[in-house]
Amino acid sequence: MDVRKQIDLKTDVLIVGGGAAGLSAAVAAARNGLKVTLVERYGFCGGGAVAGMSGTICGLYQAFKPEKPILEQVVFGFANEFINALEGRNGIGDPVLYGNTYTRVHDPLVWRHVSDGFIRHENIQVIYHAMVVGVITSGNGSDEVLGAKVFTKQGLLDIRAKMTIDASGDAEVVAMAGLPSFIGDEGKVQNPTMIFRILGVDVEAFIKKYGDNAIKGQEVASLIQSKNEQKQYFLPRSKVFLFPTTRPNELLCNCTRILGDDGRELNPLFYQDFTEAELNGREQVTEYARFFKENLIGCEQSFVNDTGVQVGVRQTRQVEGKYKLTNKDVVVGSKFENGIARSAWPIELHSGNKPRVEWLYNDFYEIPYECFIPQRGKNILVAGRCLSAEHEAVASARVTAQCFAYGQAIGEAASICIKNNLQPNQLSGSDLRLVLNQKGAQLN
Repeated sequence: MDVRKQIDLKTDVLIVGGGAAGLSAAVAAARNGLKVTLVERYGFCGGGAVAGMSGTICGLYQAFKPEKPILEQVVFGFANEFINALEGRNGIGDPVLYGNTYTRVHDPLVWRHVSDGFIRHENIQVIYHAMVVGVITSGNGSDEVLGAKVFTKQGLLDIRAKMTIDASGDAEVVAMAGLPSFIGDEGKVQNPTMIFRILGVDVEAFIKKYGDNAIKGQEVASLIQSKNEQKQYFLPRSKVFLFPTTRPNELLCNCTRILGDDGRELNPLFYQDFTEAELNGREQVTEYARFFKENLIGCEQSFVNDTGVQVGVRQTRQVEGKYKLTNKDVVVGSKFENGIARSAWPIELHSGNKPRVEWLYNDFYEIPYECFIPQRGKNILVAGRCLSAEHEAVASARVTAQCFAYGQAIGEAASICIKNNLQPNQLSGSDLRLVLNQKGAQLN
């Protein structure tokens, strides 16, 4: 018998997940005078950017045709504010070339400190090391979400909220509430990645030899392919992304392609797949690090100094929203009067030994507010990569800068709904867009 007593809490906004989306939603709602409770399973905020060590803030800038490079920012608002805070702690580098766009490499340790600064707000109660284990509804098969049951070491929390935001990345609240959702492309999702860092690199010599584009060229890809075919190493992905970081003599390495022992694509929603991904991911880190050390100029003295706390997860479960962002929306640069965020990030599909990247040049698309409203359900919104979007579309829309934008937008939406006694589907996306522009989102 569990002798721990249930603890009852009340809040205006309950946010599940402290990644870029959850954090920015919490800050937006708190600044509107609402009481916010943020539940996060780790002991820090950051989600995939920190626990998964994605390491870059992607999606800030437009893509350009190779012959005409430009640095054109398209995401502003809270994303800018967070980046400025990182800069104040020397926790983010200058824009670095990534194919036909730019990204910015951040320090995940600094990210944690910066996040702590934002959540130390009088209106925010953060609960670390906690997981949602159930959703509270009004009963009798109702779609009205009243809050959540949360597991902590102290005991079970019963958290009642006027509005719940699912920023879990996996649409966990949506699933627990029995609301419509889907998984990838008929159940198939993009494979996870174990990202790691290597120290002891002569970065200057490395860049001189292989260039300053983080997506390494054919010389490196061909060498990986050759060594893999000769079975000197196990290197299932030949196109690798290697970024200089804010720290001296260090590279951030995005290069693993994690499959099951039987060759299947792994889905982190399944506990056996998630476990296998961690085991196989760390094995691949060892292989790629050994290859770099033994074959790449500048890496002769390199060694692994860190990996993600967990594998990086690109895609799992998503909400079936009032609108589903389509693949066509992304490739043609669709604009919407109810658009509450912008993206110019390419579609990245990571199946096969070479990721497929599809660019949208000198343009951007917008993501409608309705992508974050479940088809059914009351008092609930989603934010982050579990948005309603088709398989290829989410491969573009899931990255960090966009998650900052989604979080800010949904935090504002929750605030407006609570203060005006509205359900999320009663709030006009175009009205929300006006509010976001007033808060610096620059969706003009």
